Amino acid sequence: MAPSETILTLTYDFLLYLIPQLSKYPRDQKFVLGDRIETLALDILDDLIMAYYSREKLKTLEKANLKLERLRFLIRLSHDLKLLSNQKYGVISQKINEIGGTVGNWMKSIKSKP
Repeated sequence: MAPSETILTLTYDFLLYLIPQLSKYPRDQKFVLGDRIETLALDILDDLIMAYYSREKLKTLEKANLKLERLRFLIRLSHDLKLLSNQKYGVISQKINEIGGTVGNWMKSIKSKP
């Protein structure tokens, strides 16, 4: 499977895992930090879909990559605030890193094309 197809599946599966975790946040953080994380994760999926169909793939992938970095920090903040257990933080971080690696590979393959 090409990186462009793999990344959409990875990101979709990540959202299937992430969204139920965010709904368990306490009320005072569910509508602040939880919503921001969810919106950012959905925006990443949007960017990746746009990159899949766009001619300006590299620019869109760079946007998605930056959003992934922002998402990493928000997830880390959630863990430090004890909103995510160590196990859930580990799973989410692993999935984010996997998505980031695939985005990086896709960007490299685009840059290496003449």
